[in-house]
Amino acid sequence: MNMDLQFLYALFLATSFMHGVHSSVFTIKNNCPYDIAPATLTSSGASVTTGFELAPQASNSINVPTPWSGRVWARFQCSNDGGTFSCKSGDCGSGQVACNGAGAIPPATLVEFTLADASGKDFYDISLVDGFNLPVSVVPQGDCQAISCPADINSQCPTDLAVNDGSGGTIGCKSACVQFNEPQYCCTGAYSTPQTCPPTNYSMFFKNLCPDAYSYAYDDPSSTFTCNTGPNYDITFCP
Repeated sequence: MNMDLQFLYALFLATSFMHGVHSSVFTIKNNCPYDIAPATLTSSGASVTTGFELAPQASNSINVPTPWSGRVWARFQCSNDGGTFSCKSGDCGSGQVACNGAGAIPPATLVEFTLADASGKDFYDISLVDGFNLPVSVVPQGDCQAISCPADINSQCPTDLAVNDGSGGTIGCKSACVQFNEPQYCCTGAYSTPQTCPPTNYSMFFKNLCPDAYSYAYDDPSSTFTCNTGPNYDITFCP
């Protein structure tokens, strides 16, 4: 093999490694009694499928090339009126089933991942920092901790945080930061350190119902989970 071919072959191997020889599989299942539309947003790494629909008890698997960082959530009460896809809860505003790089409009329950970082570990969490819209669980396929937010927070949401569907049903529960946009709830300004931004009654409402989940910005010690890199993950909405 001449030097040019050797260089091209090495470049091909390096490119293949970067773009998916090593990957994790997210298997996303809908255990809710109604249709949902899961979505993803990539923060770093190769882009993956950004949205699809799931009927009750259906599932879909997506390959996630590592390293990768991003989030998964689900939309519900969706329609395609006039050819424009939209959802009353968790919508991304793209007008399509695919979110195409747009994130969730709060409130939405977020599952966040950083896969295969420099330490060779995966980090994962459930975040209610922007509020809640659906229960969810994350189960790594390996010797790593399963986490969940199984509570129906919508049915217990304080009136001043609740998002209604227009017919009397609650389809989301905003965080105090999203609802009031004040520094003591958002951990900004004079409250921008863990020491100056302790939990509030609002964040404790979420934490008491979902102890595994982030309830506000500085909830790291009890809400970030790690795993040796490489496992696949089962993500179930309405576990």
